[in-house]
Amino acid sequence: MAKFYYVYLLVDVATESHRYTGVTEDLTARLAKHNAGEVPHTSKFKPWKVEAYFAFETKEKAAAFEDYLKTGSGHAFSNRHF
Repeated sequence: MAKFYYVYLLVDVATESHRYTGVTEDLTARLAKHNAGEVPHTSKFKPWKVEAYFAFETKEKAAAFEDYLKTGSGHAFSNRHF
């Protein structure tokens, strides 16, 4: 089975007004860390839910897409589609 790298978009459950974009090899474990408060940037808005995720076969492609989503046009793309 192929190994994948996931770019994910999280949204806070309470207000759905806070978003977070990240990359990981294990989406389930990473979401658990966010919801356990182990990620300083997201700890104050927990709990989180996965809004969308994208699977890539290479770490480089995943990192490039994550970087794009964190740009102005990437924010516009994710706001328009998710």
